[in-house]
Amino acid sequence: MSRHITVAALMAAVVGLGALTGAPAAQGAERGAPVVTRAGLDPALVAGRGADVPFAEQEAENAVTNGTVIGPDRTAYTLPAEASGRTAVSLKPGEHVEFTLPEAANAITVRYSIPDAPGGGGITAPLDVAVNGKKRSTMTLTSQYSWLYNQYPFTNDPQAGLLQPGWWITECSCVPSETTPAPEISKPFRPSHFYDEQRLLLGKRYGAGDTVRLTVPAGSRAAWTVIDVLDSELVGLPHVELRAANALLFGADPTGRRDSADAMDRAIAFAKRKNLPVYVPPGTYQVDRHILVDDVTIRGAGSWYTKFKGREVALSTPAADGSVHTGVGFYGKDAADGGSRDVHLSGFAIEGDVRERIDTDQVNGIGGAMSDSSIEGLHIRHTKVGMWFDGPMSNLRIKDNVIVDQIADAINFHGGVTGSEVSHTFVRNSGDDGLAMWSEKRANTGNTFARNTVQSPVLANGIAIYGGTDNTVSGNLIADPVREGSALHVGARFGAEPFRGRLDLTDNTTVRAGTYELNWKIGLGAVWFFALDRDIDADIRVTGGHFLDNTYNAIMLVTDWPVKDTYKIRGVHFKDIRVDGTGTSVVSARAAGSATFENVDARNVGAVGVNNCGSFNFTPAGSEFSLTDLGSNDGGGPTGDWLAPWLLPNTITCDDRPPVVAPPAPGAW
Repeated sequence: MSRHITVAALMAAVVGLGALTGAPAAQGAERGAPVVTRAGLDPALVAGRGADVPFAEQEAENAVTNGTVIGPDRTAYTLPAEASGRTAVSLKPGEHVEFTLPEAANAITVRYSIPDAPGGGGITAPLDVAVNGKKRSTMTLTSQYSWLYNQYPFTNDPQAGLLQPGWWITECSCVPSETTPAPEISKPFRPSHFYDEQRLLLGKRYGAGDTVRLTVPAGSRAAWTVIDVLDSELVGLPHVELRAANALLFGADPTGRRDSADAMDRAIAFAKRKNLPVYVPPGTYQVDRHILVDDVTIRGAGSWYTKFKGREVALSTPAADGSVHTGVGFYGKDAADGGSRDVHLSGFAIEGDVRERIDTDQVNGIGGAMSDSSIEGLHIRHTKVGMWFDGPMSNLRIKDNVIVDQIADAINFHGGVTGSEVSHTFVRNSGDDGLAMWSEKRANTGNTFARNTVQSPVLANGIAIYGGTDNTVSGNLIADPVREGSALHVGARFGAEPFRGRLDLTDNTTVRAGTYELNWKIGLGAVWFFALDRDIDADIRVTGGHFLDNTYNAIMLVTDWPVKDTYKIRGVHFKDIRVDGTGTSVVSARAAGSATFENVDARNVGAVGVNNCGSFNFTPAGSEFSLTDLGSNDGGGPTGDWLAPWLLPNTITCDDRPPVVAPPAPGAW
């Protein structure tokens, strides 16, 4: 009974919008100075980390509103948990939130949520936009691309029964299909993926100090509208390419009334013969299938101006790879067919129509294999995965992109990708890992994820590395993972090739990371190592990390219970780390193995500094996990120094589920 009450309470928070966590905002507040944040933080705390982006980010809870602030709350399946900074503003019809521009802008992006239709499938609702008190536009918001329910791979039906009745679930602490009498599961079950976003050109340039007011008009179909973030930006003039194969000359329709896929094929063929780039002028081009690219450059007028928009189309018969749909996307040739080379894509948007997760579907924004290629300045949303690459392939450069509102990953290097890099790319609201290197069957080798921002991955991790050799993750900013993952993940799982050589996790900042793992009923670390399929035994160096406002642990090393006496985690080195706030410990070790620590400074630690359970055999010799103190490990919390001498090398300090103490907000070190 108590479990059903808990589920009902979570649903009240989702549907009732802050009934559990909300508070009314001050009425009639005077205009305040704009508060610009990065991942909900003072930008000074993340200087030099994360993507350089052209927009200024403002949280709705810092703006002037007569609505209701919801949050903070990190409980999965609630609206605050999926909001940037875990807080947002709820508006009823007639209410507003008003932002003051921090600098000149002529365009905005609004991140929002509105209710689903009672039977699923989404609704639309208006949002009025006024600048300096004068109405500029009415945006049509939609929930058609949000609101997933149930267990993996999820459903759009809020009244669906369990998709996986043979899986153990927390709600009843049972396997429903093996339980008599059958447990009663509240519906809708595990709602998630609430948010979407839209961009709007304002039509003229406005200056710092001007105001943008978002108002839900009276009579809106949406009983509530949650505003999370406003991004404001000064967008330049459209790019023009004169010496190029202009797509319009080959029949591409910028109004979107006719399909432009064949016209793009003709433009690409001509451009290759004449050694020219393809230029796609401003417009919205309907494309309902893949555009095959090889040895070609395609440039748009800029992602605000040139848009490829496509419907998801059911195939008459499944494709050889298992796809049952196709949709808009730019694809290199399959690696088995030699892959593509010298592909250069820049300056356009890809807007898909994917509303469900079908893992075999090739409905990604970018796909295939592309070597010696580049992807720059794209805006991708509403596809399954923003960019999914199947190797072998090499030397791909991905830079300055925005990937939002995905059903699954934002970018995945899948097997045999080498010498490639993702940098200065902004990811928000991915439905699985934000950025991933998955070494399935072939090792990913010599790749780099550098200076990217990943915010609010709804499922799984911000950045995940599954096996591979000599890869680097550096200078990234990762915030607010929601469930079944964390900010940084090193995983020997999903059949990945082993970790070999060296893995560097350098100068990354995480904030509000570490989710509650439903199956284990424990909290994960901001950076977590998981040996599920094999040992993790390589030269792994975590250096210069800033782990801020950790929901549970800052660092976690774990194996699953059935393999706890089989697989170990060794060769991990932590150096020059700052831990500012933990709900529980600095380090949680739930595996056999070892790690070294040097100049790891911590403060505001909520529990014992090291929670060392090892492999849970509790031997007379101590824990099966050993910690080596290489010096200058300072600070802690109410229980004393986080790495006190009595903890070394392998003292058992196992509190399986320690109480969680909410840490204070992070500040200057």
